[in-house]
Amino acid sequence: MEVKINKEIREYSENLFFGLTMRQFFFSVLGCGAAVAIYFACKGVCGTEITTWLCILGVFPFGVLGFLRYNGMPAEKVAAAYIRYRFLCPRRYLCMPQSLYYEIMRKGMDV
Repeated sequence: MEVKINKEIREYSENLFFGLTMRQFFFSVLGCGAAVAIYFACKGVCGTEITTWLCILGVFPFGVLGFLRYNGMPAEKVAAAYIRYRFLCPRRYLCMPQSLYYEIMRKGMDV
């Protein structure tokens, strides 16, 4: 008898619907809903081609939120980490290069 175990247990995800995780399935349903809403809102105003492109653009954010992972973090954690790093806790680059030759020459000219 052999039991298969993932090499990295933290990367395990349970597939619930159609091989998707619950998060992916939820955002897929939201994306389909957004595409249907955009289609019915724009089908009389725009042509078929423009409506199709608008549907694709409307589904894209839900695909990013549901399927994209960066360094093991979902999209909203990546956005929160970026906002925290960039705006809430900005860091200054404190290392200032020093040129000893410049300092010697400057002191030599002051005399």
